[in-house]
Amino acid sequence: MNDSKQLKIVVINSLVVPEGADRAAQLQAERARAIRIGLLESGYNILAALPPDADLEEQISQLQPDVIIVDEQSDAALKKVVAATANERRPIVCFTEDNDKEKMHAAIEAGVSAYVVAGLSADRVKAVLDVAIARFEVDQKLRHELSETKIKLAERKVIERAKGLLMERHHCTEDEAYKKLRRLAMDKNLKLSEVAQRMLDVADLLI
Repeated sequence: MNDSKQLKIVVINSLVVPEGADRAAQLQAERARAIRIGLLESGYNILAALPPDADLEEQISQLQPDVIIVDEQSDAALKKVVAATANERRPIVCFTEDNDKEKMHAAIEAGVSAYVVAGLSADRVKAVLDVAIARFEVDQKLRHELSETKIKLAERKVIERAKGLLMERHHCTEDEAYKKLRRLAMDKNLKLSEVAQRMLDVADLLI
């Protein structure tokens, strides 16, 4: 992740207090202002501050932020953010006054990197963002490792099937079948799993 001064951030919160708004709406506006002040004071680059009812998927796709902050979590807005980042994950931070544990768990399961309840002040924003980014990077590393493990397992299964095919057709041992596969892979300058998959594809065509 880039240096904080280079990070591009999109904030999703209410920007304007409607005339005659109640105390809750006024507090929300104060929170929104505190978040933006904290970000600017910490050197972050705010690309845009969007209202929850905006076309978030389209806006996020166009802006390509490094981090997304959802203030005063809106279930609908959060779902839009998660959908917009499904294929290109990035840290998502929720600031809220709602301490409902079910909502918190749902948000984290959906991909939120940090869920901060109450107590927000401008000087805490940077610390929260730093933790969220660190957690996101750890999560991405784990996802990558899991993906690699699944790929290796799938490749191993393909190689085992190809060995079995060679053993059956050439009446050879498992070791001999493996050596045949390795030789073919070296001759064709391919991965062992690629040679094995091609062999299985050809065998399927001949059935």
